[in-house]
Amino acid sequence: MYSYGVSVFFPAYNDAPALPELVGKAFSVLEANVEDFEVIVVNDGSHDNTGEVLCELASRHGSRMRIVTHELNRGYGGALRSGFAAATKEFVFYTDGDGQYDVAELPKLLKRMQPGVSFVNGYKLERNDPWHRIWIGKTYNQFARLLFNVSLRDIDCDFRLIRRSLLEEIQLVSTSGTICVELVRKLELCGMDVEEVGVHHYPRLHGRSQFFRVKSLLSTLYQLVRLWVWLLVLPKLGFRRAHAQSHS
Repeated sequence: MYSYGVSVFFPAYNDAPALPELVGKAFSVLEANVEDFEVIVVNDGSHDNTGEVLCELASRHGSRMRIVTHELNRGYGGALRSGFAAATKEFVFYTDGDGQYDVAELPKLLKRMQPGVSFVNGYKLERNDPWHRIWIGKTYNQFARLLFNVSLRDIDCDFRLIRRSLLEEIQLVSTSGTICVELVRKLELCGMDVEEVGVHHYPRLHGRSQFFRVKSLLSTLYQLVRLWVWLLVLPKLGFRRAHAQSHS
């Protein structure tokens, strides 16, 4: 039993069918492993019955469960930023609300979170998606790792345990899935160790992924290039420092 506190949150967009099992399992895992915890679900403008499902779950689980509601969809990055802002415990864990990762594997990450470790990241032992999604995901991951000089083997694995103190030191600006690249890049630069743990990835049983659509892919590519310019190109040119000084 770990004595420190853990905030667990799930970004959810039209994930009503998956949430009861996901939230229920999260409570079971946390009650068996952590003394102090909270469960947060960010309802990112869902237009199914996610809101009603979450209200029923909150009444069942009591004060240890909280709901953050976006009236309009803010994108995956917006949902993660709201989840990080809502977390109050020493460590923050998140994974997606669609149930493709098993929250029962959280103890693997807790075990690896030692002093001097900034975050523990899962990596997919095997991706259970249609072949075209596997190919797109692998290409995106390799491209992003190369472009941003990230050592993490699986940027796209949203199964992470992070020190909240570090989240308070960095400023995240992405609104799309590029927030994962921004997040791990900034955390790797903090100077602490990063641990990686293999986790299972399961077929999506409900709903449809928002990432693997032409419009979403093009938007993500645009934001990825813009993020690269902001994080790697402009600092070398001294632009950001000069810009900040001129507005101080």
